[in-house]
Amino acid sequence: MKGATPDLSAATYQIHDESHTIGNALRWMLMKNPKVEFCGYRYFCCFQHKKIIPFVLIEERTITDENNSFYIFLFVPHPSEPNIQVRIQMYDGLSSLDALIKALSDLDDLCEVVSDKYNDSLQHDDYERWEEKS
Repeated sequence: MKGATPDLSAATYQIHDESHTIGNALRWMLMKNPKVEFCGYRYFCCFQHKKIIPFVLIEERTITDENNSFYIFLFVPHPSEPNIQVRIQMYDGLSSLDALIKALSDLDDLCEVVSDKYNDSLQHDDYERWEEKS
């Protein structure tokens, strides 16, 4: 995406079909890396397959100077189109792509551990059981 440095020490990555759920967790995982200088994310919708994805208009302004009128439209993406942008900036010219891949892998590992612990607890701990009778 635009704004990336040639060495990818700073870049913005777009992740389709994701929302705040992974955006916040991924940002948290990236910021645990001491080599990451900055990380932020936002919802973003784009044009896919030459089709305009719906946006929700939240504000419209007209700014006029002596020569021209400029129209500014502020949009947020439609909630049914979950896409995020993740901006990563690294110290010492390190690769933001490597940091993103590592953070995604670490997040996947963390989710596996949580899932395993949860399932183990369900099987071995003494919980009240209830079965729906149809």
